[in-house]
Amino acid sequence: MSKRDYYEVLGAEKSASADDLKKAYRKLAMLYHPDRNPDDPGAAEKFKELNEAYDVLKDEQKRAAYDRFGHAAFDGSRGGPGGGFGGFDFGGGGGGFSDLFEEMFGEFMGGGGRRGQATGRGADLRFNMEISLEEAYAGKSATVTVPSSAPCESCKGSGGKDGSQPVACTTCHGAGKVRAQQGFFTIERTCPTCQGMGRVIKDPCRVCGGAGRVRKDKTLTVTIPAGVEDGTRIRLAGEGEAGMRGAPAGDLYLFLSVAAHRLFQRDGANIYCRVPIPMTVAALGGALDVPTIEGTLTKVTIPPGTQTGNQFRLKNKGMSVLRSTARGDMFIQAMVETPVNLTARQRELLEEFDKAGDTEAGRHSPESQGFFNKVKDLWKDLTD
Repeated sequence: MSKRDYYEVLGAEKSASADDLKKAYRKLAMLYHPDRNPDDPGAAEKFKELNEAYDVLKDEQKRAAYDRFGHAAFDGSRGGPGGGFGGFDFGGGGGGFSDLFEEMFGEFMGGGGRRGQATGRGADLRFNMEISLEEAYAGKSATVTVPSSAPCESCKGSGGKDGSQPVACTTCHGAGKVRAQQGFFTIERTCPTCQGMGRVIKDPCRVCGGAGRVRKDKTLTVTIPAGVEDGTRIRLAGEGEAGMRGAPAGDLYLFLSVAAHRLFQRDGANIYCRVPIPMTVAALGGALDVPTIEGTLTKVTIPPGTQTGNQFRLKNKGMSVLRSTARGDMFIQAMVETPVNLTARQRELLEEFDKAGDTEAGRHSPESQGFFNKVKDLWKDLTD
């Protein structure tokens, strides 16, 4: 019995686009699927015929051969010019309908189909590093040692004894995955023979056991740029775990944490420093030498009457800005210190100062006087 024309089977014109062919196939496949026609023995044959037609016409090379030579392009027994295209698989190996199902639902269900085959790429590695605020300001060069793996020197990473190369897996034919047809659905899973690699080692290397890599610590010199912040991640491409049998290596990710500082608090590119100021300096004014993130001292002028909480800004004395020549600012937060452990003479002088202030109440302590005036007004309102 001669085969029907594939375009006729799909009900499509010879000039139909790939999308038109897919739509035609989907419509008819849903109509004639055996699970939907349990009482129609002819549905299975029609469904198989649809699969065969679509499997040829969806492939550009096969379609071109069919358009030129017809069915003879795929009939090797007839010596047709396209004999190399022969051999269809309409079972568990995957047919047109299973490919369509994969295209429709593969990515939604988390699979990548043939595009998601395992490559044996090495795993990414993470290394946590703590640095000081000064190191975050200036940047540094650090040496890190991470537990990793490296290509096996014995087999040069091939996994085979004496450097022999892997061969295609006979179970999945190099695909890395195998399929099983269960009614309407096609189940795809990683090949159990090659573990998704698509290749197997016939005579594995005795050193690495066929993996092509061995456990080995890796020591690297890493440059930490100036201006990094807490939580900054640095990626070192190709410095992760070695891949299986010559596959690409993974990446190394360096996660930075900036340790708390004894003097400075950081807010972005700005730095804050709480500086205790003697009462006399705060009252009379003066100058103090305060530390900076650079490791030097800078002179700050304290105006007379400075109060706790007053801030003084030092421009361009803050942190470095990542990938920039700019710098943040430094803010000095005044903390007026009350004197303790007074001598008798100091106590006497303070008492004299306090009494001298009675004649002009509120002049020397305006905030205190203003607060208690508000308290008096409040009590007066309550008692009236």
